[in-house]
Amino acid sequence: MRFEEFAAARLPALLRYAALLCGDRELARDLVQEALTKAFVRWKRIGGLDRPDAYVRTIVTNEFLSLRRRRAVRTVALTQDALDHFEAGGVPDHAGDVDAGEDLWRRLGRLPRRQRAVLVLRYYEGLTDDEIAETLDCRAGTVRGYASRALATLRVEMAVSTTRIPSIPQGEPA
Repeated sequence: MRFEEFAAARLPALLRYAALLCGDRELARDLVQEALTKAFVRWKRIGGLDRPDAYVRTIVTNEFLSLRRRRAVRTVALTQDALDHFEAGGVPDHAGDVDAGEDLWRRLGRLPRRQRAVLVLRYYEGLTDDEIAETLDCRAGTVRGYASRALATLRVEMAVSTTRIPSIPQGEPA
């Protein structure tokens, strides 16, 4: 498969995956662009793999995990015409369809990056612990530990937010 065919076929899925990882559509586009640029340079080798999509997903994941290590994030302002052209390209944005779970996404965004990556890879991408371990370059036990801590954190936050502390009306003694 040629790189152009691969990129056209996988772009929507890569954009959704990156948006779930970072919680920001614009940053997701940047991550995917960087990943596809790196994949293009190595396409002769990557294109011959059994699962080039898994390799490129790993590149996206590594780009996401390395965001904090970068000294500066470069941004380029786009014109409205460029944005309209991209939106007209038919790339659906399914990350915005999660209105009901907005609170969950906000909580997910506060998790450490590796924990968030594990949850997205497990529950959105449907990967096994071994596949996630390969993507993150760690052991399957480490993946289970990240998932366990992430889910425990989310459970605690959800429980705390549903527990209401009654307020004491002003003017009455406590």
